[in-house]
Amino acid sequence: MKQSLNLRQIEIFRAVMICGSITGAANWMNVTQPGVSRTIAILETRLGYSLFLRQGRRIIPTPEAEALYREVEKSYRSIEFISQVALDIGMQRAGALRIAALPALSQWLVPRVIAQFLSSRPKVTVFFESIPSRQIAELVSTRQFDLGIVELPLFRTTIEIEPLEPVPYVAVIPMAHRLAAEPIISLRDLHRERMVLLSQHSFVRHQIDNMLSSLGVAPDVVLETPSSSIACALAAAGVGITLAGRWTADPFEGEQVVVRPIKEAFSSNLAIIFPETGERPSLANAFAREFRDSLGYG
Repeated sequence: MKQSLNLRQIEIFRAVMICGSITGAANWMNVTQPGVSRTIAILETRLGYSLFLRQGRRIIPTPEAEALYREVEKSYRSIEFISQVALDIGMQRAGALRIAALPALSQWLVPRVIAQFLSSRPKVTVFFESIPSRQIAELVSTRQFDLGIVELPLFRTTIEIEPLEPVPYVAVIPMAHRLAAEPIISLRDLHRERMVLLSQHSFVRHQIDNMLSSLGVAPDVVLETPSSSIACALAAAGVGITLAGRWTADPFEGEQVVVRPIKEAFSSNLAIIFPETGERPSLANAFAREFRDSLGYG
C-alpha cells in the first residue's frame, strides 16, 4: 500500500507548478533547491508515477501532474475560504446568532434591529423566535438561544440579566374616541371606558389593575389577550382603549388610532438576558449593543 502524502510535500509540489521551476519554488518557499528536488522525488516515489519531465535545466509537468494540480488548487480554494470565514467570524462578519424576544417587541422593534444588524454582516445568519419571557429565560439558560429580550421580573438563577431603561406605557386610543383629541391621558380618564387589557395571569396586568384600583378607576374590560401587540390591533379595530409599552404601540399609530402619553408614571421593565455559563458569543454582544443603541440610550 502506498504511503500517504503530507501537507509539506503538497505545498512544494504546488509551488513548483506555480513557479514553473525548482529554483523559483525554492525561493518562494524559502528552502534550498536540493530540498525541493528531494521532496518532489519522494512524492513521485510515493505516488508511483512521474510528475515532471526533466529537459536539461527545465522541468515540464506531466499530464498526471496537471491533473493533480487541479485537485490541489480546489483544496487550497477551500482552505482560503475557510480562512476568510475564520477572519469574518472574528470580525463579526460571519457566523450564526439565535435570538428570542417577547411578542410585544417582535412585530416591529426587534425585526428592525435585526435588519440593521444584518445589513453590515451579510454572511451572518439569524434564527429568531417570538415566545413569552419565561420560556425565553428557560431556553437561554440551556444555551438554546444566544440571547433573549424579555420583560422583568424573571425568577431564574442560570441567566445573566442586563436591564434596559424602563419603557413608558402609553394609551392606544381608537381615532373616533373622544379621548383621542387629548394630548395626554390620565388613568382617571379611563373610568368606565371600554378597554382591551392583557390576560389576568400576566405581571403587567397585575400592575395595571393595582394602579387603576388605587385611583378608584373601574374600566369596562371588554376583551383580554396575552399579547400587547394584539391588544393594540384590537384598539385599532375600534374595540376599545388599551395600554402598552411605547415600543409596542408606536407602529400602530396612524389613521385608526392615536398613541398618547400617560400622566401617571407607569413603565415596563425590559432586559437582555444571556446564558450564565460559557463564553458569550461576540455576535451576541454586538447585537445587544445595537439593540440598546436603537432604543436611544446606547
